[in-house]
Amino acid sequence: MKLFSKILFFIFIVLAGIIYWQYPRLNIISGFGAKNMCSCLFEANRDQAIITTSDNNFSPIAIAKYKIDRENLRVTASVFGMMKRTAVYHEDLGCQLILKGETEPVIDYFPVPHNCPESTAYPQGNEDQKDTILPNINYEKLEKAVSNAFDKEGVDSLKTRSVLVIHKDIIIAEKYASDFDKNSLILGWSMTKSVLATLFGILQKQGKTDLENMHLFQEWENSERSSISLGDLLQMKSGLEWEENYDKISDVTQMLFLDKDMTKKQLNKPLAYKIGEYFNYSSGTSNLLSGYLRNQFKTHQEYLDFPIKQLYDKLGMSSMLIETDLSGNYVASSYGWANTRDWAKLGLLYLHKGNWFGEQIIDESWVDYVSTPNGVSNGIYGAHFWLNTGGYRPDVPRDMFAMEGYQGQMVFIIPSKNLVVVRMGLTEEPVIDFNKMLKDIIATIE
Repeated sequence: MKLFSKILFFIFIVLAGIIYWQYPRLNIISGFGAKNMCSCLFEANRDQAIITTSDNNFSPIAIAKYKIDRENLRVTASVFGMMKRTAVYHEDLGCQLILKGETEPVIDYFPVPHNCPESTAYPQGNEDQKDTILPNINYEKLEKAVSNAFDKEGVDSLKTRSVLVIHKDIIIAEKYASDFDKNSLILGWSMTKSVLATLFGILQKQGKTDLENMHLFQEWENSERSSISLGDLLQMKSGLEWEENYDKISDVTQMLFLDKDMTKKQLNKPLAYKIGEYFNYSSGTSNLLSGYLRNQFKTHQEYLDFPIKQLYDKLGMSSMLIETDLSGNYVASSYGWANTRDWAKLGLLYLHKGNWFGEQIIDESWVDYVSTPNGVSNGIYGAHFWLNTGGYRPDVPRDMFAMEGYQGQMVFIIPSKNLVVVRMGLTEEPVIDFNKMLKDIIATIE
């Protein structure tokens, strides 16, 4: 009996130690769980059971448990009954994660509703295209190449949700996993950064900003940071300190799950490197840029309306939404939602050198800018876009550039092949081989 008591005591001490050391992480686990469950449930209108067993079914998020309040559009998550976090859904703003210990803020700002043009065939509109057979496509091989990106029956490893292939503005292949279709909203994660870059491209075309602009924030005026340019931020070479680590409590996890105003996290960081000489991928930089974007408008309403009026509605991206933080700032690092076809439209805009069927949305020079290496990333990064200039994907044309997000959200733009390929899912490389997927798709085009 004494031995049994000693064993129980030992187990108690071990568990107490684990809880003590891991307790701060529970805030991130329950925060991620509540926020993602809320968005998937109320923004994407998906089934709770499927969200639990797919979107939130990875370590350590899988240990979270949920309480759903459908009447008040709220989700509360906890871990072993501890560290409860609540996210609340607001239409047109998405879900906001309430800070622990603070009262829920009153939301009185909402972006203008979408006002997309009359429906026409895709991609100008959202109606289905007429059946078109392109003579230079081997459709049998293409169907196989696309199918290989999906799990076979009884297998659950690739976790691909959609693949869309567009050549010469024609959808030549489109496939969805069960429970998903052309209307399903899917979180793009860091593909949202490329949406943000496009908004700055629009401002640049309108003559309202310049890449060489310095003295970006009043808080930087008495330091060397005042010499950081807008271009430095867009190319992720500002030199600012930042830790982009999702496996622990880091700058990025604190920002996404513990900050009321996500534009401030990077703003308050010191320089860690010489400006313009070091590539440091930073979601904090993207949200800092969202704050800078806000400062370009006289009112908060103009800021909220800008992407809808100047980008989404012009391209007919009626499903597109970037969620806001508790201060009403677009979380431009991570929280962009759209259906697969609308994600592809942004890729097509860049394939068309910024021209959308007669209207120049962004300058051709801006497309060249975002797809040109930033000079300090070994050819893999431009300005909020990933590149293949250095041959990172060896069997894909070097002119390919891409929007990329967590868990393998991808929009590949390949100008030399007049091609846009979208893949949405829950797995990244090396689980899924994007080099091979693109190689096989390209091989079907003569």
